[in-house]
Amino acid sequence: QVQLVESGGGLVQAGDSLRLSCAASTRTFGTYARGWFRQAPGKKREFVAAIGWSGGSTVYADSVKGRFTISRDNVRNTVYLEMNSLKPEDTAVYYCTADHQIGVRPDDYAYWGQGTQVTVSS
Repeated sequence: QVQLVESGGGLVQAGDSLRLSCAASTRTFGTYARGWFRQAPGKKREFVAAIGWSGGSTVYADSVKGRFTISRDNVRNTVYLEMNSLKPEDTAVYYCTADHQIGVRPDDYAYWGQGTQVTVSS
């Protein structure tokens, strides 16, 4: 069965940059919208960014707009999240998602990766 696998998380200092990747096991998601969510301990899962199947449409949460950039490579079946000017409040487990249409709610996505930890120290 198809899988989504995140990578690239780690421990960084405030102001640093990090690039997350999410690879699919097959090309099934080539025409799917892709997104990123995050969840901090004790907090609800929140939307971060999403991108349409062609890469022409993107949407960002207000908290990350101007700092994060989502992109995709359909040949590699991979979606990326470039995170700049990281803040301690960005600390969370980041999850990769996929579904037929772009959305900003967890229920909008049917497929999820296992998550990758991002920790930003002050």
